[in-house]
Amino acid sequence: MIILIILGVICLIIGIIGCVIPGLAGPPFSFLALILLSIAKRWEPFSPAFLVAMAAVTIIVTALDYIVPAVGAKKYGASKFGFWGAVIGMIVGIIYIPPLGMIIGAFIGAFVGELLIGKQSSAALKAGWGVFVGVMIGILLKLIASGVMTFYFIKALF
Repeated sequence: MIILIILGVICLIIGIIGCVIPGLAGPPFSFLALILLSIAKRWEPFSPAFLVAMAAVTIIVTALDYIVPAVGAKKYGASKFGFWGAVIGMIVGIIYIPPLGMIIGAFIGAFVGELLIGKQSSAALKAGWGVFVGVMIGILLKLIASGVMTFYFIKALF
């Protein structure tokens, strides 16, 4: 029982850190902490409906973490080249410049994608800024979700 609770606390810490470090899925670790605490306490602290709701929040926020930067790019005038440049840039950035590579790569990818279709530097920079804003919103959403799960974990622990 105590080992599961300690593992849960470790998952919470990884979950919060994972919200700000690209490539490390924070909310799934926070959700895992809730599951570990539930197992440790014989499924008493949380109702099945609560766990299903938290699972849904985890899935949605994790998916939005990939979608929101693209939406931000589109809102700030990025074309399909900018969008795909951002996606490719995120992937390359994660591989070559962890942990900040996702943010930097998405920005540079969107910028380069826009330049490739002939947009001026200012319009390409605007699209890159949209990606940056989208990534920051994604981080905020993950922090909120993991923060809520951390609150309920601590509340159920005592």
